[in-house]
Amino acid sequence: MKKKTIQRIILCTGSLFFAFLAKSQEQPILAPWEKGAWETNKYRNLFAEAGYPEDSINLKLEAAYKGVFEGVHKVYFEQGDSMAYVSDLKNNDVRTEGMSYGLMVAVQFDKKDVFDRLWRWAKRYMQYQGGSKDAYFAWSCKVTGEHNAEGSASDGELYFVTSLLFASNRWGDNTGINYHAEARHILDVMMSKTGKEGVTNLINKEHKLITFVPDTGGYQFTDPSYQVPAFYEVWAKWANDGRADFWKACAAESRKFLHKATNSTTGLTSDYSEYDGTPKATSFHPGAQFRFDSWRVPMNIALDYSWSAADKEFQTKYANRIQRFLYQQGINDFVDQYNVDGTPVSFVLPVGGYQTLRHSLGFVATSAAVSLAANNNITRQFVDALWNAKHEPYADGYFDAYYDGFLYLFSLMHLSGRYQIIL
Repeated sequence: MKKKTIQRIILCTGSLFFAFLAKSQEQPILAPWEKGAWETNKYRNLFAEAGYPEDSINLKLEAAYKGVFEGVHKVYFEQGDSMAYVSDLKNNDVRTEGMSYGLMVAVQFDKKDVFDRLWRWAKRYMQYQGGSKDAYFAWSCKVTGEHNAEGSASDGELYFVTSLLFASNRWGDNTGINYHAEARHILDVMMSKTGKEGVTNLINKEHKLITFVPDTGGYQFTDPSYQVPAFYEVWAKWANDGRADFWKACAAESRKFLHKATNSTTGLTSDYSEYDGTPKATSFHPGAQFRFDSWRVPMNIALDYSWSAADKEFQTKYANRIQRFLYQQGINDFVDQYNVDGTPVSFVLPVGGYQTLRHSLGFVATSAAVSLAANNNITRQFVDALWNAKHEPYADGYFDAYYDGFLYLFSLMHLSGRYQIIL
């Protein structure tokens, strides 16, 4: 082949590549809304904005719900004629995290029987009735109800209270369970602990931030993925516990904390941190790493933007920052563990008997959910990536029906406008 012909082919190929690149960069920006649902009572459907048919969106949501609650790989199991539990199958236990997630999904989907079954199981087997831990929940139990651990994980109580208040709004309190009274009991007791036997309040009163664990040690630091300011606004509106101003202050402090806890270049957060946002090393975590807990931060910021848009300037910058970082890693290749500065981790945290980095569905989902706050020209690609993602075993056989399943379902709810304030 003559030299000039080869040069023409190279030039032509290069021109096509740059034309394609330019076209991809010209995708319409899916700009975030200026106001939240508290003000408008409207919810954004990014899938519809991206051109997906409403019927297909509904079918995808239904399939994701059934995958978690009814399918071959379900994590929801009914027990007797009145109870049910959600199990983290890879760890063969029942966690307050999963139980409270199940409650939130059930109330959002108007599944009263599912909600009531889960609440009865949690109340019977997980919640302490009296003593220094009164109203708190043992964070991990066997499927028989026997406790694996006696301590509480603060995010469980966070979701329990919010789900109960929504249930009260949706179904009333005269249908077998007084949801509002149950929520008030948790709130009243969790904020009146004296430190007896090492049990503390769920919220650190000095910092107005949620504790990692409500005990003497866990009271001293927090988890960025536990920051869900949107929930405190629900408490301020409907708890009627005389703490409305305090809950509003907690929402404000939670937002301020996220400014400090997110890396200024990558947007990544450490799994645990001091109250000033500094990464926290623990006996079970080396420190400044973005791992499994932190996948939830983009989803939580998306929720807060959707409901209130109270911190929209920061939240949009954050959404753009983390999506751009992940896009640079490869939209189909970014992994699920990083140092917060974006460099590779030196130690891969194992999960479910596997020790490998993955392009994990749970993180693919939440990185798409934050598109609700983003205004960049690559957001559409994250939305498409979630739409095309499959909740199925990875190439090596690993499958996470529980954590991947819930984050996938929650993120589909966010992007379809189905994760709502229940009035």
